[in-house]
Amino acid sequence: MTIDNDDLLNSIIASLGRIDPISLEEMPTIDLYMDQLTSFMNERLKKSTRYPDTDKILTKTMINNYAKNDLLPPPVKKKYSRDHLILLLFIYYFKNILSINDIQTLLEPLKERFQSNEEFNVSSIYKNCFELQNEALEPVIEDITRKYGRSLQTFEDEKLSEEEKDRMQLFSFIIQLSYDVYVKKLLIEKILDNITEAKEQDKKAEKDSKKDSKKTKG
Repeated sequence: MTIDNDDLLNSIIASLGRIDPISLEEMPTIDLYMDQLTSFMNERLKKSTRYPDTDKILTKTMINNYAKNDLLPPPVKKKYSRDHLILLLFIYYFKNILSINDIQTLLEPLKERFQSNEEFNVSSIYKNCFELQNEALEPVIEDITRKYGRSLQTFEDEKLSEEEKDRMQLFSFIIQLSYDVYVKKLLIEKILDNITEAKEQDKKAEKDSKKDSKKTKG
């Protein structure tokens, strides 16, 4: 099987075009029951899945598990707000690369402002992140194109058939993409570890301060 390099690259770039984040303006302005919430998420994001006809973005079981793992606050009178929807969107993107504990750490600033009426709330946080996502797509496409071009330079001096060379160059391309994901995942985990460590140090300092205060009073 001979792979058409140009067709493959165009196909990859086209698949990135199917990644269509939900803007704040698209989100329902009213609270939703669970069935309405799952229907909205599945319908709106199914094009970005690997198998759009069968893959599920969100199910009742998933929502219940997120609540059990303290990722999602409970609904109010069985209804989910826009803040719930935003948290679920972040969980959807994070769950493929991060552990439950890491997602808990990452979502804490949002949960602290959950259902807040302040100007700096969950919606404003999402809006800022949404703009960053839009800005990031073009550099990602450029980086993928560059990596693909580099992969086509590999195995040129090997005594391989055209089919074998195509397969090995494709392997080289996947290696580059995988290493990129691996390094970025390590970076995210390191950042989250530092956040967790800082919180533990703050708790310890507060505990020590209370002990010293009791000794002084005694």
